[in-house]
Amino acid sequence: MQSVVLADLTMPRSWRANANARLLTSAALVVAGSVLTALAAHVSIPLPFTPVPITGQTFAVLLVGAALGSRRGAASMALYLAEGLAGLPVFAGGKAGLAVLLGPTGGYLIGFIAAAFVTGWLAERGWDRRPLTTALAMVLGNLVIYLFGVSWLAVFVGISKAPLLGMIPFLPGDLLKILLATAALPGAWWIVQRSGMAGLTAQR
Repeated sequence: MQSVVLADLTMPRSWRANANARLLTSAALVVAGSVLTALAAHVSIPLPFTPVPITGQTFAVLLVGAALGSRRGAASMALYLAEGLAGLPVFAGGKAGLAVLLGPTGGYLIGFIAAAFVTGWLAERGWDRRPLTTALAMVLGNLVIYLFGVSWLAVFVGISKAPLLGMIPFLPGDLLKILLATAALPGAWWIVQRSGMAGLTAQR
């Protein structure tokens, strides 16, 4: 059964019967998710031994996916990439353009779309309501990003070096992000339930 996600609760109940209101709200949420990811990209720490920097993007991507759901989450990440391709300085370190997407870190950017979809799909099935399943959803989302990112990085540094340069150094930081999300998402649902909005969390 597909449940509502946190973003659905931003829509007043009276708007739900209005298709235009639902569309406008969804569009605003998609834009907001892309902006959050762009802001997180500016939290960037270059590492001397790898072309992949430490950034806040992964946390933003997974959080946006879980909060918006699969389709809006993926659309938000697609918009984020489109903003960067259009020349807006939204990629890590304020970079932009096609050269970034075709460069060593381009696979991670493409992976953001798939990761947001997967995390959102799991959230739509209630995985973001409990700490354990939230953590599992975030781990799966991270694995999707690594799958795309490390595979593409291997084109530049070789298959043997790609995990060493594009995954292993980032595991401690990703664990911290997962712990933060594990606290944030179930906590947000707890607040929703305590506030009397639990009736909105049934079927979409």
